[in-house]
Amino acid sequence: MGLDLDFAIRHSGRPAAAMTRRDVARVLLAVPSGQALVALPDLRRQLLAAGNPLSPGFWESAKAVLMSIESGVATVGDVQRWLESSGTEPIMLTRSYFLWPEESERGPVATEMYERLVEFLEERLAAGEIDADALAAGDPGARHAYEELQERWLGTPLPDGRVPNVVVNDEQDQELYAAWDEEEAFALSELRRVLDDLPEPPFPADDLRSAARRLRVTLTRPGYPGNVLRACAGLEDGELPERDEDLWLTVAAGIAAPISDLPDEEDAARFFDMEGELSHEDSILASLCAIHHADWLASVITLVRYGPGVLASPERIARFIADSEDVDMDPDEPEDLEATEMLFTAVTPLWAHLGIVDRAEVLTPLGWWGLPKALERAWSSGPALPD
Repeated sequence: MGLDLDFAIRHSGRPAAAMTRRDVARVLLAVPSGQALVALPDLRRQLLAAGNPLSPGFWESAKAVLMSIESGVATVGDVQRWLESSGTEPIMLTRSYFLWPEESERGPVATEMYERLVEFLEERLAAGEIDADALAAGDPGARHAYEELQERWLGTPLPDGRVPNVVVNDEQDQELYAAWDEEEAFALSELRRVLDDLPEPPFPADDLRSAARRLRVTLTRPGYPGNVLRACAGLEDGELPERDEDLWLTVAAGIAAPISDLPDEEDAARFFDMEGELSHEDSILASLCAIHHADWLASVITLVRYGPGVLASPERIARFIADSEDVDMDPDEPEDLEATEMLFTAVTPLWAHLGIVDRAEVLTPLGWWGLPKALERAWSSGPALPD
């Protein structure tokens, strides 16, 4: 389909005389850059004839960004910033780190708020409070004022009491929780399906008793690994389950689905310190929270199938996951393998403290019996989503 005024009208949903710079910019980005460059002069003349000439600065910036796209040097950020320089496009990521969802991923609330903000910006542009030509020229002052205007709108209650940035984030959180629950429920059903076809490992009573005794001591000591295991299991109140089996399974399940962060507020704040470094314990918790359900499923099922004596090092687990039929991963992608291996370097030392693997990172009879039960408990109890 050619890019002409009729296409622009259909795409923007507005008559030619009412089109904004944002409308035209989005039209130009809706077709291949080469096609947009060829059509640019005619589109400019047609809008001029319709009484909507826009400004020379806009057309010059449009030509520059389209040529940059066509030559392959423009980044996504460059294009987004040019679109925002239209004067009525919401800033995708604000200075307060509010992030609009991608257009295809916006729910009803985000869609409504986005459209409300566009309408608000159009009103401010018409009132002369936004200098679109200065934005297109890259003027820092104009950009700062544009950002401040949007920040204020996002944090100001609407007449119905809703605060735009709050309700958009709440909607995204609800969608995240729903997707998380769906993924967890599917992983649990797959785990149970596979386990139904495998023999039940024998109950290692003596090994469990010894491991639980060591674990009770570890959990009372400050620092790693006790603080991480307590946070994972949600045992920060100091009360431990009386039965050894309950204690052991609670902690083992927490490794697969951490319930809480470290209690120290100073440590927790490091997650938001862009210039600082995470503590050792925070890095471990972050790695545990980053492991997908499918990776836990593939690794545990494979270990259970092999049984005691199989090597359960991070490198071997990454290979198990890559080769699993239950996980859609290309085993020839070294970057994926390295990333998975790095995440599981946080897991195996904790497993060793529970007796799931021995000092040589070999699966023990206790790990063979307990890992699938711990994973089932983790996904059945519905722990809170990690921050």
